[in-house]
Amino acid sequence: MPLVQVYVWTGRDPEFKKDIISGITKVFVEKGIPAQAVEVLVHEVPKDSWGMGGVTAAERGTGK
Repeated sequence: MPLVQVYVWTGRDPEFKKDIISGITKVFVEKGIPAQAVEVLVHEVPKDSWGMGGVTAAERGTGK
């Protein structure tokens, strides 16, 4: 049973997360894994808790 963990910045809308879960599941189904066996966890992380290059994403003003 595959378990895929995805980390994104806080604030994504439910449709975005639904699309991510659906898309990842589809990849496994194409490889012969039953959809019901695929689990996807979406972790939302605040930008001030996500560091890149020694600074937070909040400080960089990166992305959505």
